[in-house]
Amino acid sequence: MSKRYAYIILTNEKWWNRRCSQNKAGKKLHTFVRRGTVGPKNAELILFYVTHPHKEIRGFGEFIERVKGDVDELWNKYGHETVFESYKEYMDFMQDRTKATFIRFKNLCLLSAPKSLKDISQVTGIGRMSRNGRYINKEIARELI
Repeated sequence: MSKRYAYIILTNEKWWNRRCSQNKAGKKLHTFVRRGTVGPKNAELILFYVTHPHKEIRGFGEFIERVKGDVDELWNKYGHETVFESYKEYMDFMQDRTKATFIRFKNLCLLSAPKSLKDISQVTGIGRMSRNGRYINKEIARELI
């Protein structure tokens, strides 16, 4: 069984709420933006762990691809899939970085019963979420969603 079936990404409540609003409005393709060039290379699912104050997995989507590159080139190609309302908001988020990673996914699903850090810890043995994210296998992913 693949140890890299799903990838847990950390996000804050502001961006999560905006992504949920876009999803509710019918948006099917989404892109999660990371500063620098980090993120999953391959996975079937992306799980979203909303940090403070919730500290819980609140949803998931089907991983499409990870795209790394120049911040302007990525914005021009995929900016419409992000949560950012303008190029300025995007650049403020990037904090003068020149490279970014865009994690593309589809079919965002919200969990009816989010999984707390305590729930996650019981299933995975993880006591604290890594800021860079974490791969998990299929069995653990199914228990969390």
